[in-house]
Amino acid sequence: MGDVVRYDPSFERRSDAVGHLGLSPEQKLTSALRMLAYGSPADQLDDYMRMGRSTVLEVFRKFCRAIVGMYSSTYLRAPTRADLRILLRKGSQRGFPGMIGSIDCMHWEWRNCPTSWAGQYLGHNHKPTIILEAVASYNTWIWHAFFGLPGSNNDINVLGMSPVFDRILNGSAPRARFEVNGHTYDQCYYLADGIYPSWSTLVKTFSNPSSNKEALFARCQGAHRKDVERAFGILQAGWAIVRGPARSWDVSTINDIMLTCIILHNMIIEDEQVDSDDEMEDSLDYEVHDQQPTNVNRDIPTLTEYLARNNRLRAAPTHHGLR
Repeated sequence: MGDVVRYDPSFERRSDAVGHLGLSPEQKLTSALRMLAYGSPADQLDDYMRMGRSTVLEVFRKFCRAIVGMYSSTYLRAPTRADLRILLRKGSQRGFPGMIGSIDCMHWEWRNCPTSWAGQYLGHNHKPTIILEAVASYNTWIWHAFFGLPGSNNDINVLGMSPVFDRILNGSAPRARFEVNGHTYDQCYYLADGIYPSWSTLVKTFSNPSSNKEALFARCQGAHRKDVERAFGILQAGWAIVRGPARSWDVSTINDIMLTCIILHNMIIEDEQVDSDDEMEDSLDYEVHDQQPTNVNRDIPTLTEYLARNNRLRAAPTHHGLR
């Protein structure tokens, strides 16, 4: 609560011109959290919190902006070197060396979508939706969240506009060496479902396994790929506002709500996560290093370097080799 009050002074308790005290920070934060956790409409909090509807909505929007502004750099960050070592160890223990998570999309229904935008946002369930693309790891921590595209897009369209692989293309993503099927690789990957393209950073299942080996791979890949779907389920179970349709008229406010729920979700995962000593001190140690040393002159990568990384990212032979 102290962080929110320091970030936004409007959460402080103030007095009016005649000395009457206003709403306390506890009232304001409780009303915002109840809207997130229970999906309560603002009108429902009139009697319970003794706050007017317009005040509840204003406090709610300010709370979401404060959470996103304060904690995005910590709880929506890319994996650090220490994080990558843990993710790589866990992926190897589960039979997927080099795997650092799974990627998928979720649709959030938008009840108050303007009529003129309804066709653009019409999703697969014939209702206006907004898409969330996320990457989650074994403990359902969400490492990447890209939200805001209309529901008429599919997962491939979203991937094409997503910044999930920007660090690889810019040459700033850390590398980690691992071995699969007797071949050495240095670029980590995500597990994905069948709609995604055959890229070196995405490992899909076999749609029609022709051997016992492929059937075993398909079964294991399908089981571990559901980490991101588990994360979606936990997110919706913990924060009922994203389980029901979005009621805001403003896309930016809906974006802040979704990111706030993800940040709070990751906070809970961090607080409850307990890694056993045998997992932290696993015998498998990965050498994680930066893709290139820091350059103080901040030169922009040349077009040739960018295209080379892009071709390497989309290499189908590497994708098939990882399976």
